[in-house]
Amino acid sequence: MSRRLGNWAAPALAVVLALNGAGGAAAQVRTIDPNRAIDGDLAGPPPADRPPPPAPRDPVEQTADVPPPAQDRTPAPAPEAAARADQTYKREDLIAAGEDVFGKGAAGLAGLVERILKDQGEPNAYIAGREAAGALVIGVRYGSGVMTHKVEGQQPVYWTGPSIGFDVGGDATKVFVLAYNLYDTEELYHRFPAAEGRLYAVGGFAASYLRRGNVVLIPIRLGVGWRAGVNVGYMNFTHKSRWLPF
Repeated sequence: MSRRLGNWAAPALAVVLALNGAGGAAAQVRTIDPNRAIDGDLAGPPPADRPPPPAPRDPVEQTADVPPPAQDRTPAPAPEAAARADQTYKREDLIAAGEDVFGKGAAGLAGLVERILKDQGEPNAYIAGREAAGALVIGVRYGSGVMTHKVEGQQPVYWTGPSIGFDVGGDATKVFVLAYNLYDTEELYHRFPAAEGRLYAVGGFAASYLRRGNVVLIPIRLGVGWRAGVNVGYMNFTHKSRWLPF
């Protein structure tokens, strides 16, 4: 009986093993799409998992981290002060204009102009001209010239007025007038009386002080006798020449 079972067991065991091998082989068999396999070879390995993008920051926080741009802390000049500075004549301009009147390198002119600028500041107009005067102690003075204004340009001007001197006869001299606070040239054409102010004298030059309202005139004359260096009573400026001195 046992021998008969042994004869059947060997073929049965062989069948079982064959069936198991066939099942394992079947389990290992898979179908492959040839197009997908080729594309897979070209695409390369699958990308690694990427971390999610960071959440957007609050706009306030983003701008808070950015430093503000550097600012120029140099104070800008006041517009009014800059405009005023551009409407006045500088030392070099006045000395050059004065030398056109009195001659190049006139001794004492630069020193006198510097003293006036130090005390009075820079003028915004000046008059270059000449005068003729006649006197017997008290006399009259006639003058004419060209006013040069920083804003309104040039225009002719005439003047008359009394002269005070200690000589008899007449003289002719040149004059250079500095004008201050003359923002409207029409304010010049009035009578300017002598005012209490400093009488400047440097070398052969002398300067007096005239004022009407806020407008100040400082005539500079090259001394001819005593008359040129003495304060006149007034200067009456006009648009046209006139014979009446008063």
